[in-house]
Amino acid sequence: MTRILVTGGGKGVGAAIVRALVAQGHDVDFTYRSSGAAAAAIAAELTSAHPGRTVTAHALDVGDKQALETFCDAIEQEAFFGFVHNAGQSYDALAAMMQQDKAEAAMQVNFWSLTRIAKSLMRGMIRARAGRIVAIGSVAALQGNPGNAAYAASKGALISYCRTLAIETAKRGVTVNVIAPGFIDTEMMAPYAAYRDSMEKQIPAGRFAQPEDIAGLAAFLMSAPAAYMTGTVLPVDGGLTAMMGVHR
Repeated sequence: MTRILVTGGGKGVGAAIVRALVAQGHDVDFTYRSSGAAAAAIAAELTSAHPGRTVTAHALDVGDKQALETFCDAIEQEAFFGFVHNAGQSYDALAAMMQQDKAEAAMQVNFWSLTRIAKSLMRGMIRARAGRIVAIGSVAALQGNPGNAAYAASKGALISYCRTLAIETAKRGVTVNVIAPGFIDTEMMAPYAAYRDSMEKQIPAGRFAQPEDIAGLAAFLMSAPAAYMTGTVLPVDGGLTAMMGVHR
């Protein structure tokens, strides 16, 4: 059976991805930062519902460089078919007001932890001549949005890295793709609850995404029919990036 690592799998989109991958027949290891009880409950529930599948939760703050190093050293010799980098950290500030330490913290979680974990898992994938890497990006990296400079930059770096990694590993049977969600109905959107109606009116589909909308695509990218897809950036945004954005 194939084994997949998911970062930030304790809740929200990450938990939906874990569920979709286990349902598809994969063994899943996932990391969580603060949602320990929820992570344990997900692992127990999925193990019970899918006999024969192994679902393991790991406490890890990918923003902690030393903890990340220790974790990567531990998994380097283990065989993983897939890696989904879902862990993310937001930071909203106008570019003129941006604080470098907060921007660097978001970059560590959103981008540098991806590169570090991918480095650990890549050798095994290349040896096996089979591997799938999926990074959860954001439409913020594709379309400008006031207040998103640091977050968008971290997701833009993620896209550029994944495209390069894709062409470096394609002949060795490894695919690397980015999913770029728009607004998703999770706890991360709670601070914007007062603006939700007006935000949804600006989305062609007229609604926020559900976590399962993202999870379904992540699971597909791990499947056999996706073997020839690599280096892509796939928006899942209800038509947001297709729209010019000028309202009459």
